[in-house]
Amino acid sequence: MKRIISLLITVLMIGSLIVSCGQKPSEPQQPTGTPQVTGTPTPEKKMIVAMVTDTGGLGDKSFNDLAWKGITKFVEENGDEAESKVAQSKQPEDYQPNLTSMAEAGVDITFAVGYLFEKALGEVADANKDSKFAIIDTVVQKPNVASVTFKEHEGSFLVGVIAAKTTKTNKVGFVGGMTGDLIKKFETGFRAGVKAVNPEIQVLVNYTESFSDAAKGKEAALSQFNSGADVIYHASGGCGLGVIQAAQDKNLWAIGVDQDQSDLAPENVLCSMIKRVDTATYSIAKATLEGKFPGNSVTVLGLKEDGVGYSDNAGNTSAEAKELADKWAKAIVDGKVVVPEKEADLEGFSAKLE
Repeated sequence: MKRIISLLITVLMIGSLIVSCGQKPSEPQQPTGTPQVTGTPTPEKKMIVAMVTDTGGLGDKSFNDLAWKGITKFVEENGDEAESKVAQSKQPEDYQPNLTSMAEAGVDITFAVGYLFEKALGEVADANKDSKFAIIDTVVQKPNVASVTFKEHEGSFLVGVIAAKTTKTNKVGFVGGMTGDLIKKFETGFRAGVKAVNPEIQVLVNYTESFSDAAKGKEAALSQFNSGADVIYHASGGCGLGVIQAAQDKNLWAIGVDQDQSDLAPENVLCSMIKRVDTATYSIAKATLEGKFPGNSVTVLGLKEDGVGYSDNAGNTSAEAKELADKWAKAIVDGKVVVPEKEADLEGFSAKLE
């Protein structure tokens, strides 16, 4: 009996093995639905727009602040695609290392703000041919540099007309920053505007040899006010803060520069000569983003291009002075009057409105 049971068990085991070996292997289970992606996608690199200030730095309420305003506007409008950074120069020796650091950081375009950058930018641009730069107020003709200059003498002419129509002492003043061809354009245009209205008005001139020392600006302005001037135009960057302070102290007139400066002294800023540096920085940044960087080009902005002009946000300029300034502006835009930009051309300058 035991033998029979053992035999049956053996037969059953063999049968089980045969069935098992005869079965097909099961198919692997197919996934259902959409596969899940793990991790966070890497965002595309933003365009970096950088600016290197001159020694006037941010907070000058003039040239540097205006250039930065244009960059800020561009970044605000293109926040998903752009960001900005700035390096402030405390002394001229900072220009080259600041520009170099931007190039080495992979910045997409760096603005060098001011004609004093000319030599430094030329060298840095040559050493970093794959980097893009733009310079304001002078020309560096290289494939990776865009240059923008202005006809400051045209805007200065208009505020010279306003100064001449406003003075009661027949004596006005000009305070410049660093002596050089650029600031001489401001001075020459201003003097030409005064001369066009009344050749007998005396124009006092002082240079501070600085774009940042407000104390020197105030000292120069006080000297002119004490000599009888009652309207002073400045083209001196941060030094101009001192010029405007002197006008407040004396309760006389100052004329601002680059942007409307009436907010600094609403009772004592007669008007301001507008130089649209912000438009320049904004437009070049925009062109770069669109793949249209204007390398090796020079853009010149004057009255005709709406690159310069005058403003009176505080409402201190008389209607008569504005009307006359606007007539001269039209004559300049129409090509009927050519404003001298060099001092040598001022003596022979003579123009009349039709």
